[in-house]
Amino acid sequence: MSWRSLWKSLYVQVLFAIVCGVLLGSFSPHAGAAMRPLGDGFIKLIRMLIAPIVFCTVVVGIAQMSALKELGRIGLRALLYFEVVSSLALVIGLLVVTLVEPGAGVNADHSSLDASAVTTYTAAAKHLSATELILNIIPNTFVDAFAKGEIVQVLLISVLFGLSLLQLGERAGTLVSLIDQASQGLFRVVGMIMRLAPIGAFGATAFTIGRYGLGALVALSKLMFSVYATCLLFVFVVLGLIAHMSGVSLWKLLKYMREEILIVLGTSSSESVLPRVMAKLEHLGCSKSVVGLVVPTGYSFNLDGTSIYMTMGAIFVAQATNANLSLGEELGILAILLITSKGAAAVTGSGFITLAATLAAFPRIPVAGLALLVGVDRFMSEARAITNLIGNVVATVAIARWDGALDRQRAERVLDGEPVQQRDAVDAKALDTVSASA
Repeated sequence: MSWRSLWKSLYVQVLFAIVCGVLLGSFSPHAGAAMRPLGDGFIKLIRMLIAPIVFCTVVVGIAQMSALKELGRIGLRALLYFEVVSSLALVIGLLVVTLVEPGAGVNADHSSLDASAVTTYTAAAKHLSATELILNIIPNTFVDAFAKGEIVQVLLISVLFGLSLLQLGERAGTLVSLIDQASQGLFRVVGMIMRLAPIGAFGATAFTIGRYGLGALVALSKLMFSVYATCLLFVFVVLGLIAHMSGVSLWKLLKYMREEILIVLGTSSSESVLPRVMAKLEHLGCSKSVVGLVVPTGYSFNLDGTSIYMTMGAIFVAQATNANLSLGEELGILAILLITSKGAAAVTGSGFITLAATLAAFPRIPVAGLALLVGVDRFMSEARAITNLIGNVVATVAIARWDGALDRQRAERVLDGEPVQQRDAVDAKALDTVSASA
């Protein structure tokens, strides 16, 4: 492969951009911090398409199902999978943070903690009730869900609208076809925007290093190492086992999604690749109905990396403030997180909000202790986002295999890098290098 063809690869461009961002942020922090609009702008470009793409994909996927029971079957299997795997992530996070004790020796004085740094999250946590969580899933109006870009709300509208078209049957055929064509047009727009991914990755990386500095990593390096190590353990052991049981090699799957992983690494947001992930999973051999239902739902309720971080963050604050917890209290924190981590998906900034609500339930742990995490939260967000991404990719493949909706022969050929004809539902221009990236 020549240097010219290698440079055309999005993977190489994003990797180069991340390195440049680190260098600029390190040697010129002020200039690096000023690059934030580049990263934020790229993420906003992608986010503006997420709601309509989720709507079109879910509606078409449901409308093309053979019966309502198929939707119920996929939905129940997805929810069962999400509950088991994300709960397992919480348990693993608790075990690691208890054994490693990254907060031991920090000895943070309660009076020295800056409570103002987490005021926004603690205020929102006061409203984190079961009623509020349920009401947050229901949009005020049909248009409001799309205007705010709330995935869970858009998903609710999409499912209801898809069910109505499914009941109409052939009478809705023309409308379903139009929505499908709109979906292909939107994916082509994604293909155009993804050419800006290196710029977005450069801006986000330069800002992170320039704003917080590499020095912030040293102070809480033990916690960061623990979070990253736990995420790696979860990906290669738990998700690796699930992928193997689904008849797919995790390593080949990661290689297939390497461009998306790098973009998430640079932008610290798994949402930045949601449209591409959906398109590539369809190209892999997962049915449109499974992809359309599982991926958007997983982005809200199957946050494995966030689950790991929440348990480790809560126990870390307790250790750092010398709040010696008994085994029963640690299990109590786990029990609360098992509930709140599943329901807070519809709330913006749910990770910190859920942590604040959890700590508020244990007076011995100062909620202001979350201020210890603010400085390095951005550095750990990459681990969370990448783990969330890989978790949802594996979940979609596993549920598709469980439901008999995975073309295994096609998946093997795609993952082996063999040329495979594009599916009708997948726009080749939107994927850009989908065949080459395998």
